[in-house]
Amino acid sequence: MAVVSESSRKALLPSFLYAAPAASSSPSFAAAAAVGVRGVPAPSLAGPAVWARSPREPAGKIEMYSPAFYAACTAGGIASCGLTHMTVTPLDLVKCNMQIDPAKYKSISSGFGVLLKEQGARGFFRGWVPTLLGYSAQGACKFGFYEFFKKYYSDIAGPEYAAKYKTLIYLAGSASAEVIADIALCPMEAVKVRVQTQPGFARGLSDGLAKFVKAEGYAGLYKGIVPLWGRQIPYTMMKFASFETVVEMIYKYAIPAPKSECSKPLQLGVSFAGGYIAGVFCAIVSHPADNLVSFLNNAKGATVGDAVNKLGMWGLFTRGLPLRIMMIGTLTGAQWGLYDAFKVMVGLPTTGGVAPTPAIGEEQLKA
Repeated sequence: MAVVSESSRKALLPSFLYAAPAASSSPSFAAAAAVGVRGVPAPSLAGPAVWARSPREPAGKIEMYSPAFYAACTAGGIASCGLTHMTVTPLDLVKCNMQIDPAKYKSISSGFGVLLKEQGARGFFRGWVPTLLGYSAQGACKFGFYEFFKKYYSDIAGPEYAAKYKTLIYLAGSASAEVIADIALCPMEAVKVRVQTQPGFARGLSDGLAKFVKAEGYAGLYKGIVPLWGRQIPYTMMKFASFETVVEMIYKYAIPAPKSECSKPLQLGVSFAGGYIAGVFCAIVSHPADNLVSFLNNAKGATVGDAVNKLGMWGLFTRGLPLRIMMIGTLTGAQWGLYDAFKVMVGLPTTGGVAPTPAIGEEQLKA
């Protein structure tokens, strides 16, 4: 008797690991085989498996961990990161200027006042094009590769250890994804900071990129890659690991019904709440590196030592932090909400909420 393909079996399992179960020994299969022995042909399982679809399941559902699944996650990442970062450009503009020139931009309110007086309302969205393009590219790699590496490391660990050390899987998967994502982000981040913090340098990306390359060469676009990794890798590790943990706890302790019985709007609300809480932690752990990135991209030839001497260790950890907590909390909550909304739109489940189940027979192995 032919065996159902591995990919078909994985497509049916909604668990964290999508681990293939042991071969079925149900009476129905045994009975079918017995009928075949008596001369009546047994039902053939060769070829693509055909499964009954529930009334609520969309036609043409994307198979988990297929190329279409990763493409959908990549598209969701573009929508969630690019749009949200572009929306908070005014907050980012004030934050960057507070980090670069604290004597002039002393607080959030005064920072907005100075910008409004000197540049007008249009000045609040200076640098929005490199922001949109850079963070769209970053989001594509961040979410797409996170889903890939989470599955990849889970398969390496095996069902039992992936369930036991799920937080390490989240941390390793998100860190690996962010290394790639920052390579995509770094050139646009460099131009964005220079446009936002040096009035008169350029109107935007169209002339700012050429001026930046002329002044510092193409290598200058990646001058801030190491501080960017220092900011974004801890940020993303916290973003994904804390989100997965918080969402699992919300479904476990705050919502009486299982996730599978919750409405999609409720699930998306949980995604936003989990994302906002995760964003607060993200802002705190990544803020010193964020100050370094802003300082290095603003001044030609500046070093990490120059930044520490000017800002001081206390300033490195705290300057602009309240505004960044407000910005990143809202940003991260909106990103997870948009990302999961996109997944729901294409027929995929929302992220997190179901603790991974150890492999079948784990208790027997421990005995």
